[in-house]
Amino acid sequence: MNFPLNMKPKVKGLTGLVRGTMFAATVASLALMAGMADAQTLRAVKHSDLRVLDPILTTAYMSRNHGYMIFDTLYALDENLAPQPQMVESHEVSEDQLTYTFTLRDGLMFHDGASVTGADVAASIKRWGERDGMGQVLMSFVEDMMQGDAENQFVIKLKEPYGLVIDSLAKPSSNVPFIMPARLAETPSTEAIPEQIGSGPFKWVEDEYQPGVRAVYEKNEEYVPREEPASFAAGGKVVMVDRVEWVVMPDDQTAFNALQAGEIDYWESPPSDLLPILEANPDITVRNLNALGMQTIMRPNTLTAPMDDVLIRQAAIASVKQKDVLDALVGNPDLYNLCGAMFVCNTPLASDVGSETLVEGNGMDKAKALLAEAGYDGTPIVIMHPTDVGTLRTQPVVVAQAMRDAGFTVDLQAMDWQTLVGKRASQASIADGGWHLFMTNWVGADVFNPLVNNMVNGKGPDGGWFGWPTVPKLEELRTAYATAPTLEEQKSLAEEIQKIAYEEGVYAPIGQYFVPSAWSNNIEGVLDAPAPLFWNISKK
Repeated sequence: MNFPLNMKPKVKGLTGLVRGTMFAATVASLALMAGMADAQTLRAVKHSDLRVLDPILTTAYMSRNHGYMIFDTLYALDENLAPQPQMVESHEVSEDQLTYTFTLRDGLMFHDGASVTGADVAASIKRWGERDGMGQVLMSFVEDMMQGDAENQFVIKLKEPYGLVIDSLAKPSSNVPFIMPARLAETPSTEAIPEQIGSGPFKWVEDEYQPGVRAVYEKNEEYVPREEPASFAAGGKVVMVDRVEWVVMPDDQTAFNALQAGEIDYWESPPSDLLPILEANPDITVRNLNALGMQTIMRPNTLTAPMDDVLIRQAAIASVKQKDVLDALVGNPDLYNLCGAMFVCNTPLASDVGSETLVEGNGMDKAKALLAEAGYDGTPIVIMHPTDVGTLRTQPVVVAQAMRDAGFTVDLQAMDWQTLVGKRASQASIADGGWHLFMTNWVGADVFNPLVNNMVNGKGPDGGWFGWPTVPKLEELRTAYATAPTLEEQKSLAEEIQKIAYEEGVYAPIGQYFVPSAWSNNIEGVLDAPAPLFWNISKK
């Protein structure tokens, strides 16, 4: 399903509490910044540290961002959300619509010097298809996948016609169908790949990687970009700097000072209270790069008691007010929407069905009644609370208080985000270190239809996303959506999926918001895109 972006929120009239005191950069940061005069090195502060390097192993956005640096994709979405060829030169579809034959562009090479082959593509797509929700749907239609008659050909044979083959291969965000050497792609999808070798526009500099300090990438001199202009994630990936360094600065004030002083070039997600100062600086540009915004969500673990009881999950969701969450997270109403649409507001699939208490904020009595009906016995609810990511640390606090007000006993467990990313993958009981709830954020491109939205996956512990709800009806409807011939049928099915997902308490969107990025005017060419992309950027 393709449709143009029809929502371009403007970052204007920004208000909020401006921090009155500017703290000096830490000694460690100053040392890190020493010698940063090279104009061909672009330095960026991202929203988090990079710990998991395999972008298929996790949906964490830092891992996705890393993937875009070193890997390439068969197709990519342009600014109209239309799939465009990337590594592919051309493709043919058989008359019966069951066989897709793809021919790769000439000159595609991995960073180790090996040519990209159809066998590499087949292994990569198979591995991605084991982990990703949209990939799983695609693979349910696939009979076989293999190298073609020539080494630069890749063939997909379907069991029955499926109209979203190209759309699936162009998926823009977590998990992205990145192409890697077959020897790496043959790594079980539950294990991390042992090397960071792709065919993308940057090379990974392993010996300079320091978790908690920085990640470094160098221009891939052998990369041959497409001739088309860069557009969203599509087009020519022309690298115009020699190096990109992702510098870790978990303290917002340090990052703010570094950008103002010219010690860094780009800040992915500055907090909203500092945006007015940054906007007032004529040497800095502030702009929202993600037109669909972000969806912040709460996700229950359906495997751990008492969250395995649908009434308990419904009670937790009913207790929450989106406005309270967004006021704490963002503060500025110009930068958020009260939106209960699981597939994002201002898109063709937007619906408010099932979201009334979240949006209207009137669900507390309902929450208390549901707890009483469930016979809740006061068992502490473990909520994971990442304290080191500005866009994630407020939601758990607000949700925890709302749930306490409803009658829950809450155990709010502080941890860093990378610890949470590891812990959320555990299906252990609470006694063995498990969890009941966590909050995270998704870019709109990751949730705007039932196939890309991992939270409406009903596969359970075997193939589902963290939280693992088992809801066969959701899978039935997602399959129907995948083969629906018209937008009207897709809309109807999407609304039914949302209705059931709310009824089952599989997750709750607790607001839609926008996070402008900020960068020094000494760089040009920053792209509107579903992820922070570092090609097309030149440095003065």
